[in-house]
Amino acid sequence: MKIATWLCGTRKYLLFVLLVIPISAGASQSAPQPASIAVPGGKIEATLPDEQLAVSSKDLLDWIKAASDAVSLYYGKFPVRHLTLRVRSDSSSGVHGGVTYPRGGGLILITVGKNATVADLKDDWVLTHEMIHLAFPSMEDNRHWIEEGISTYVEPVARVRAGQMPAEEMWRQFIVDMPKGQPQPGDRGLDNTHTWGNTYWGGAIFCLMADIQIRERTHNRKGLQHALRGVLSGGGDITEDWEIEKALKMGDKATGTTVLQDLYKQMRDQHPPVDLDQLWQKLGLEFKSGHITFNEKAPEAAIRKAITATKTATDR
Repeated sequence: MKIATWLCGTRKYLLFVLLVIPISAGASQSAPQPASIAVPGGKIEATLPDEQLAVSSKDLLDWIKAASDAVSLYYGKFPVRHLTLRVRSDSSSGVHGGVTYPRGGGLILITVGKNATVADLKDDWVLTHEMIHLAFPSMEDNRHWIEEGISTYVEPVARVRAGQMPAEEMWRQFIVDMPKGQPQPGDRGLDNTHTWGNTYWGGAIFCLMADIQIRERTHNRKGLQHALRGVLSGGGDITEDWEIEKALKMGDKATGTTVLQDLYKQMRDQHPPVDLDQLWQKLGLEFKSGHITFNEKAPEAAIRKAITATKTATDR
């Protein structure tokens, strides 16, 4: 979540509240010195909780490093040169309450429950989601769907590429959750319908369609990753306030297409339903009894594999 946008507390986004968190939250006069973590192109200064947790400080630092590795691999570098990360604790378990600010080049607040386990940290998606917010410029209030949509879509893709999540699980989540972003009666497009489903999963549908269409038009040489890298390399990180048209035009320039701008024109004021079942079939995805199988003979099986490939010939 970026500040002034929706807060999501579980992978299924069951918690849906608006929360304003003071910038100084979690800080105290006796706060410990932050640990410095080197990342490609920058560093993270991480302040860990004073309280005793079920996991060790090393476990927490390994968790932070894993999230930063996934994001850096996807974008070719860490999105910002300096990130301040404040890890807080509460009496719960698991990881939750992530929020990202542009302050100081990038600030993330996140909570790890005192009863969280190492398995919880390894399965966590929240920190990766928040770090991805660093890699896109800040939008106007009615365009938060593009920020949340990118983080919702790219997070599992980046984790699969980094070897932190099976591709089968990513596609299973997409098949189960993408329908939550389909338009509902009375909806008026991505720019004008600020529901939870439209903001997160409507934005994710936009990103999935963009990824596929870019690959179709470039013969699978480029995808959404290249567009987002183009935006970031052009200076479009969280500290910048941009119009959405500028970001999409820059992303399209990086892929040599007009996919992002065309999709935005189609979906900003009206969001036509997407035939997801047909899309999954084209990609070679079969979902039965809660399990995913791949059909390698499907028309766009190569695109499906390229989306989650660890490295492609066009990666720089």
